[in-house]
Amino acid sequence: MGALDIGTAGLAAAYLLLLVPLAAMLWLRVPLVGQTLTAVARMTVQLLLVGFYLQFLFELDDSRLTVLWLVVMIGAADVSILRSSRLCVRCFAGPLFLALVAGTALPLFFFVALLLRLPHWMAPQYVVPIAGMILGNCLRADIVGIRTFYDSVRKSNRDYLRRLACGAGRAEAVRPYLRDAVSAALAPTVATMATIGLVSLPGMMTGVILGGSSPLVAIQYQIAIMIAIFCGTAITVVAVLLLTLRSAFTPYGTLDPSIFRP
Repeated sequence: MGALDIGTAGLAAAYLLLLVPLAAMLWLRVPLVGQTLTAVARMTVQLLLVGFYLQFLFELDDSRLTVLWLVVMIGAADVSILRSSRLCVRCFAGPLFLALVAGTALPLFFFVALLLRLPHWMAPQYVVPIAGMILGNCLRADIVGIRTFYDSVRKSNRDYLRRLACGAGRAEAVRPYLRDAVSAALAPTVATMATIGLVSLPGMMTGVILGGSSPLVAIQYQIAIMIAIFCGTAITVVAVLLLTLRSAFTPYGTLDPSIFRP
């Protein structure tokens, strides 16, 4: 037995819940009413379009279309990360894309090929949602990691230049900033793993239970996906910082100010 169908009427009733936060915003004069309505409208349209496409993708079960959709997902994450980080898209788009591919592909292969042992590795009903969960967490971590690293180097530029003047190479001079950035990026995932199950029932576990499986099966899925997410997050954060160093620094080892967008 799968999850119960909410139906069009039930979904329409769910929108009525928006009246509560909107009323609070209007009463307190919080200037987010317009943005909230726009965000809800965009969410609805985007999810409807994606839902129709995924239904078509699942029925067709074509590996080429599945790979194409994964590329689209990674490309969208690439642009979103750089925009949120206020960094030059042209300078970092390529290295970040490669880091996201590596951080998504390795744990995804581990999950579908080694854990689930699927005969068809690119089965879209497994590959797309699992890749989406891994990539979504990588996106958030990469924003934190990249922003922390490059903002720290820029703000403490004198200390960085002093290390270079004392004879340190670029790799040695940026190591403290790399350590802090990776720590800041991975900390939320580590905190989530430490409190999972006690504070909240996460998405993978809830979805498997709603799909009709037992809680013990759902727990196995959740443990596996959290390990895959942490692995993918660590790979992408470290890889993107290392891969962007050449683009972000001049041949003399100094930070290139043109990588920052106004």
